[in-house]
Amino acid sequence: MDELAEDLELLPATRRALRHRIAVAQSAGRAPSVVAAVVRGGEVVWEGSRTSVEGHGPDGNVQYRIGSISKTFTAVLVLRLRDEGLLSLADPLERHLPGTGAGEVTIAQLLAHTGGLAAETPGPWWERTPGDLRPELADVLGAEPFKHTPGHRHHYSNPGYTLLGSLVEALRGRPWEEVLRSEVLEPLGLSRTGGAPQAPNAGGWAVHPWADVMMPEPLEDLGLMAPAGQLWSTTRDLARFADFLLRGDERVLSAESVREMRTAAAPPEPGFADIGYGLGMQLMVQGERRLAGHSGSLPGFVAGLWLSEADDVAAVVLANCTSGLPAATVAADLVAIVADAEPRFPEPWKPFRESERVPLELCGPWYWGTSAQVVRLKSDGSLELAPLGGTGRSARFRPEADGSWTGLSGYYAGETLRAVRGEDGSVSHLDLASFVFTREPYDAGAPVPGGVDPQGWRGIG
Repeated sequence: MDELAEDLELLPATRRALRHRIAVAQSAGRAPSVVAAVVRGGEVVWEGSRTSVEGHGPDGNVQYRIGSISKTFTAVLVLRLRDEGLLSLADPLERHLPGTGAGEVTIAQLLAHTGGLAAETPGPWWERTPGDLRPELADVLGAEPFKHTPGHRHHYSNPGYTLLGSLVEALRGRPWEEVLRSEVLEPLGLSRTGGAPQAPNAGGWAVHPWADVMMPEPLEDLGLMAPAGQLWSTTRDLARFADFLLRGDERVLSAESVREMRTAAAPPEPGFADIGYGLGMQLMVQGERRLAGHSGSLPGFVAGLWLSEADDVAAVVLANCTSGLPAATVAADLVAIVADAEPRFPEPWKPFRESERVPLELCGPWYWGTSAQVVRLKSDGSLELAPLGGTGRSARFRPEADGSWTGLSGYYAGETLRAVRGEDGSVSHLDLASFVFTREPYDAGAPVPGGVDPQGWRGIG
């Protein structure tokens, strides 16, 4: 066995812990069946299932309905439109999809659930009634679509993702599901994901809260609401999708764009301090671990997909019960089991190549006023700026062709750092978003904002 395969293969104790977790989930959650998968290093390293049918269990090829994980697929389609230059996330919806009555919201607000739209549609519950009851967007939005002022708070909105699906259809000139299949499912090899069930597939069940009996749930075509929750999938397909959400795929979305999806775009809802939202992805902090993914539910089904970028681990859990089994929580637990029991090996340290130019004049200590900072250059070409004391604003930067650097994280994300040189060509100071970093605290030879007292440093008189 080569070293990579050996690193990916889970230890027996880890595998047992995973089996035990879904066994407890299925039993305590009283689910007819549950199926799960774990991805590490781009490979499915574990699959498991539990069922109430003796001698039979679903595998990674059995379809379940995935509910709101469908929203993440819809968000991918919208980001593709943005990356092609067909829209800006700052555009109001009206610019591309006129006449909805909700056109003042921006596309970014719809993606992040900050558009102020209602959580649900008017009329009977859309998840348990046929989509032809809502044939037009006016039926989805109702006469009063807004519950909050757009942009003021995070308020989860299923109709908002119907609007995004209709936006995709308007700009592509084809049905949402057809666009999804050609632009995402087929390139990623997700052959068992789609809008309608294909055998083998699980049936959806409601389990009585006070007795061990079940009743089948209706399986409705959601019509216009499909982009918010229609899809069926398998753990193997969703495992591939989770890995795509970690790494990107140039045939679908770049690594930079999927990273943007995983970046907070909306604050947590009040009362949910550990949950935020990106662009089509839920964000959660579990202990010190940051997770991104999505939960899903429709009558008869619950689903969860979470990934940890730092650990390079993702997990998927699907079950066929309306409630009782917290699939998203179980998926997060599976990520933690693997990441805690078998921590990721760091990449080997590698120096710059001899042929590469290394701007050493940028490295080492700098001062922002009296605050000591340090700049480090990494062999991947990035630059790190961090306070020497360990607390304060830290950031990473990528190099640009003109010699500047663009912030990738933290307070300086998107900001430009420039090394300003004197007449002799040496670096005088660093300029970062109007902040001047100097080699000495308040260096009189640098253009420190506000100037430097001509008497310089001194003690008490």
